[in-house]
Amino acid sequence: MSRSRAALVACLFVLAVASGASATPADATIVEVYPNTNHAGNAGEYVVVEFAPESDLSAFSLTDGKTTTPLGNGTVSGPVAFSREPRITHEKVAYPVRELPEHFAMAQTGETIGLYRGAELVDETTYERAPEGERWLLADGGWEWRPRGATDFEARDLPAERATAFSLPDSPGVPIETLREADERLYLAGYSFHSERATEALLAAHERGVEVRVLVDGTPVGGQTEAEARALDRLAAGGIEVRVFDGAATRYRYHHPKYAVADDRALVLTENWKPAGTGGRASRGWGVVVESEAVAEDLAAVFEADADWEDTARWDRSLAGTLVDKEPPEGTFPSEFSPTTGGVDSVRVVTAPDNAEEETIALIRSAEESIRIEQATIAHDHVFLREALAAAERGVEVRILLDSSWYVEDENEEVVRWLEDQSEAGDLPIEARTVDSDDFAKLHAKGVVVDDRRTMVGSVNWNANSVENNREVALIVESEPIAAYFAAVFDADWAGEEGWSIPVEVGLGVAGAAGGAVLVGSRLLRFGSTGP
Repeated sequence: MSRSRAALVACLFVLAVASGASATPADATIVEVYPNTNHAGNAGEYVVVEFAPESDLSAFSLTDGKTTTPLGNGTVSGPVAFSREPRITHEKVAYPVRELPEHFAMAQTGETIGLYRGAELVDETTYERAPEGERWLLADGGWEWRPRGATDFEARDLPAERATAFSLPDSPGVPIETLREADERLYLAGYSFHSERATEALLAAHERGVEVRVLVDGTPVGGQTEAEARALDRLAAGGIEVRVFDGAATRYRYHHPKYAVADDRALVLTENWKPAGTGGRASRGWGVVVESEAVAEDLAAVFEADADWEDTARWDRSLAGTLVDKEPPEGTFPSEFSPTTGGVDSVRVVTAPDNAEEETIALIRSAEESIRIEQATIAHDHVFLREALAAAERGVEVRILLDSSWYVEDENEEVVRWLEDQSEAGDLPIEARTVDSDDFAKLHAKGVVVDDRRTMVGSVNWNANSVENNREVALIVESEPIAAYFAAVFDADWAGEEGWSIPVEVGLGVAGAAGGAVLVGSRLLRFGSTGP
């Protein structure tokens, strides 16, 4: 069992124990129901009951209102799963498994499951139509559907020596060089993948003995392209383990992150592994490379939890379905911003759907002076935008920059007008606009800079689907020089003017005490221990 799967099993056990913690010695509680498996004949469905210590199992039975089934004999303690196919269920849960008679079957369309002690109803739970591959789970907030195998990672402050901030299309060499420098371990995760330079870097790493693994989404919007299929074919033929999320019962609607773990370096960016993104041919994007064993280990744990579960499959051309023939963009843009390296106080690894919503809200609520937000689109009714408005209401200066591409222009202009109305009505320090720049073809960044000190960079979009249904990854970096860099990029994009940076030597003797400057137009943005 992999380290990540072992951790997931432990989390499930703790959750079950916590859910039944309030039971008295004579009580038992239903804590989990799995009524719609992804096996033929719904094989492996189960109910998990949390028992008080040394409970007499012969006193208990389960019912669906039509059929009542005794649970067996002997004494039990803690969580126990009951299933008609114990062999299949045993592979899916960390608990002891007891066999149920064949006639006990749960409805996928919904029903009430009751737990009796003799003639006394001890507990019951009611579910509606059961999504395939998801568990009806008793969590802290009550009952909820959660995909089986879903992770529950927590973000925490992690130490880091330094980080390098870069933007796209300005610095397409940074992500490729990060791949090329790997000596022992190289994990690459993405939504889509058809970068020739990244393909060559991965194959070269594999040939020199590096452990190389790749994980991408199997059903991106619009379908996989011929270019992506060829790239994945090359990797697989070269001996690299390439896995894709496959099938209707995947844990996430889309596997949407863009990151790599190269030894003890973590690369997280907003752009896809393709010419328009990491190739520097179209999109404005943000990226950061963090030198930290702790951050790299946390990100590797995310990769392993995602790649090693049963809803991924080794790449085969048959998994692609109908391929799309799409020409990559050929745009060329000036390199206005050079990468900047600086000291770091701490880094938090943010994942969706695990913790991205609460982490983003906490970041916005931490603002005291300013928030810069760069997003392709924002749902005007989303909680993140409401939090940004709340920040403006307490006096924080908020600026929001959105994409102006033809396919999102109307909806983004509507959001801008709505925010203008809110600003005027409440005399709030919040502004929004769509981008107008010749330095890139479209705005695809997903970044936030708070108080010129904290920066969030990654794949998290400001909509419900991203934080609730997708796998997303972002980093929150506590660092003045890193925040100063992205603030400068934002300010240039906001103004629609050409901007550039002057690389500076950054002192790294004391975390958080780094100093330097970034020049944008005629503005010299200083940062350091004395403040910006």
